[in-house]
Amino acid sequence: MALSDYRQSTTSPQAVGGQRKRTRRTVTTVVRHVVLVLLSLLFLTPFVWMVSTSLKTNEQVVEWPPRWIPNPLQPSNYSGVFETVPLLTYAKNTLIVTLFSVIGAVVSNALVAYGFARIQWRGREVLFIITLGTLMLPFQVTMIPLFIMFTKMGWVNTFFPLIVPSFLGNAFYIFLLRQVYLGISENYSEAARIEGASDLQILWYVIVPLARPALLSIALFQYLASWNDFLGPLLYLNDESKFTLALGLANMQSALGLSDFGQIMAAATMILIPVIGVFMFTQRYFLEGIAASGLKG
Repeated sequence: MALSDYRQSTTSPQAVGGQRKRTRRTVTTVVRHVVLVLLSLLFLTPFVWMVSTSLKTNEQVVEWPPRWIPNPLQPSNYSGVFETVPLLTYAKNTLIVTLFSVIGAVVSNALVAYGFARIQWRGREVLFIITLGTLMLPFQVTMIPLFIMFTKMGWVNTFFPLIVPSFLGNAFYIFLLRQVYLGISENYSEAARIEGASDLQILWYVIVPLARPALLSIALFQYLASWNDFLGPLLYLNDESKFTLALGLANMQSALGLSDFGQIMAAATMILIPVIGVFMFTQRYFLEGIAASGLKG
């Protein structure tokens, strides 16, 4: 009797329907993962080609069909980069610009977002909408006025035009942090205010620890923007001793052309390694910050 009941339960319409749903769900998951793997391989192809080319001789670079695994390897392309251009000088300049830009972006936007999210004042919403409106202005629109202003200030051929704007706020970062601050309960701030804390103390001791993933996301955004910035250094830097990595790589490519493509790819690989390393170590905080801001899809 028990065996017949079991057979009936496994062949009932509900059981069959549930098994079909599980099968369909499994197939959908497998197909989705296969598509994602194929897309990942597609996006990784340029990176793999860059690393492969950095280890090739000039003859192997122009071979057709292309050879993905160089034979023989030519690691001397990497040491040759330091003989062709002052890469360490470029790296030092980029680190200076990136470090101060990240500090400026985190500090300034944290303060401005707190004012929009937690302090009540007349015209706050209107000014916030105007701030968001600046997102529609591309850099090409403000490029010439900024260049004229920085020229009159005597800042051309210095790092100031690349660093100071990050201390003046960014509409996207302000919006992101404001959304995070609004998601933090007001009870924490009220409890701190009852204890006599000022707004700056509330921001530093209450809001910042709770919004740390979002702040790290902003730091990562600004790090990537400053590290990869090409147009800014191209506009404001004239002395090669002040070139950043992006501008130095373009200068190296102009000087070598196609005569030593392996060295150019070796330089590009070394420039890209810090970006990949930082993102790998901070991706968890980056995803947490994006999720907390409500920007996830």
